[in-house]
Amino acid sequence: MIFRVFRSFFLIINYKTIITSMVSLGAAYLCNLYHIKAEFPLYLISIAIVFPIVFSIDSAYKRREYALQQYADLKAHALSFYYGVREWVQPNKEGIAEEIKKELDELFNKMSSNFLLEPEDAKKTEHEIYQRFSSLSARVAMFKEYGSAGSENSRLHQYVSKMMVSYGTMKNVFYYRTPITLRAYSKIFIYFFPILYGPYSASTFSDYSHGIAYIIAVLYSVILVSLDNLQEHLENPFDQVGEDDIKFEVDELREAMIK
Repeated sequence: MIFRVFRSFFLIINYKTIITSMVSLGAAYLCNLYHIKAEFPLYLISIAIVFPIVFSIDSAYKRREYALQQYADLKAHALSFYYGVREWVQPNKEGIAEEIKKELDELFNKMSSNFLLEPEDAKKTEHEIYQRFSSLSARVAMFKEYGSAGSENSRLHQYVSKMMVSYGTMKNVFYYRTPITLRAYSKIFIYFFPILYGPYSASTFSDYSHGIAYIIAVLYSVILVSLDNLQEHLENPFDQVGEDDIKFEVDELREAMIK
């Protein structure tokens, strides 16, 4: 448990944290050396930096939760489609359920690999996913030849349609992120903050024990950059970088398609 907590913590500590910490130390040292001192209200940090970052984190988390809900719907409709074929079509066509299982497995594998690509590259191979949806739809059109009722075929068509809707929603979450200008605004202030904080840090040297002012300056940078890294991990819930990403778990879906 403790190991997992530390592993999660160090996921948001990276080279940017080290760079900003070094800049904070350098700015504080130089401002103190050359007596460049100034005081400013610290609530400006919350207004200019913390509030936009927290807003972006909340927005990214809600997008991730929405995509997760759509993925649950996608799996449920895929299983419903398979079970429907197994119960309604297979009695008249031996082995058809196993063929559908294979097609669904290929579909989910393709979606999983496509979401791992960069958005520009994913658009180039997206048609392969729709080809698999088209194949499933064509399959349903053939089921009437095997004696399945029209109402049953209609239900199977609906399952394919709902799968496409869920995939389309997930795709939009993948392609369209939280407001880019807001993220850019936050990053500018985060990376300039160590320099801007230097004069204030120098003004507090006489108020703290030796070296404490340096620690506080570094701590501010670590906190802000860590929040920014957390937002980046949540930004794309499909890249399998952060611990909160959506895992497709194709093997579990395959095991759920029992004969």
